[in-house]
Amino acid sequence: MDGVVSIRTIGHEMALNAAAAAVATGAAAGCPVVAAVVGAGGDLVAFVRASGSPSPSAKIAQDKAYSAASFRVPTPDLYAMVSGNPALRDGIVSQPGLAMFGGGLPIEIAGEFVGAIGVSGGSEAMDVEYANAGLAAIGARQF
Repeated sequence: MDGVVSIRTIGHEMALNAAAAAVATGAAAGCPVVAAVVGAGGDLVAFVRASGSPSPSAKIAQDKAYSAASFRVPTPDLYAMVSGNPALRDGIVSQPGLAMFGGGLPIEIAGEFVGAIGVSGGSEAMDVEYANAGLAAIGARQF
């Protein structure tokens, strides 16, 4: 049918595996985190919150995943894209649901973008490490 586009996206089982692996990796390191996985369109598919994770991390993890999915880049790359233009940078950060710090990664499997993962609760470096553990668990590209 002309004008209709099919978009492939991550399924719930794979998304849950990625989120669970990220949270388990954080727990093994003694860092309770939250992991959110969104599909290619930015809609929440899976969410796992470790006991004892910081309360704000629930929203932050979702924002990181949404941001990485929306722009199809790791969240720090989004900041690099807009930081040279104060009007653009300030305008982007005023949009609800966007995060430009580490912990949000796109999900690419066999070269195809299918969603994103966001992790929050540790330092930026830890969040990226745990998000990459989630990607590794599902055979996705590492960042």
